[in-house]
Amino acid sequence: MDEHARAPVTIAEVTVGDDPAAWRSIGFAVDGDGTCRVGAVRIGLTGASDERGRGIVAWSLAGAELPGDRPDRPDRPDGLDGLPTAAAATAGPGDAGGAAPPHPNGATQLDHLVVFTPDLDRTSAAIESIGLPARRTREAGRGRLQRFFRLGEVILEVVGPAVPSGDGPATFWGLAFTVADLDATAALLAGRVGAPKPAVQPGRRIATLRADRTAGAEPPPDAVSVPVAFMSAGGAAAPGGTDGAPR
Repeated sequence: MDEHARAPVTIAEVTVGDDPAAWRSIGFAVDGDGTCRVGAVRIGLTGASDERGRGIVAWSLAGAELPGDRPDRPDRPDGLDGLPTAAAATAGPGDAGGAAPPHPNGATQLDHLVVFTPDLDRTSAAIESIGLPARRTREAGRGRLQRFFRLGEVILEVVGPAVPSGDGPATFWGLAFTVADLDATAALLAGRVGAPKPAVQPGRRIATLRADRTAGAEPPPDAVSVPVAFMSAGGAAAPGGTDGAPR
């Protein structure tokens, strides 16, 4: 295939091991089949009993030519450097049921998906191998770097140490959503999100969902197990960090 004729790689679905009721409780409209559609991305909510665990457990990509299994590395048998990854049959909700429904919390699109890795260059090489060049690398403090990739309307933010710290796999971490009115979102979710504050991107603000768990403990079955942030729209076009990852 002519590389210049390739369709862009986009995120079609992010699979999360949470109950749909937990996401409804933070203002998302969730279909009866456990699908939450935000912009061009589906969030598949598989329940707290998902055998793959809690948090973000997988994603599917449209337009990507994915590598095969890795029998030499049983700790990362498929996907991208340990990120469970599937090829998507469609490019997103626009191909399967029309536009995404309005959400009470005002979410309009998935802004960022955050990944952690012990080896930033290794994970970056895996991502670049499917046709996603890195757009920018930023100092994140405490010896960490943030590297950014664009997948359609979503920024993939990969966080790792400036010096590799091990050979473990990359892992999914959190999600940041753009909302139409951040102050309205914060008012709707009063007590569950922190006060809006300036984001890294000029002209934008961010409010972070408070964790439904004690640090280090397994979240209860009805909790949102994914770190979630809400961001105002606008700001600079260049990729920038959510400033929501722990330092």
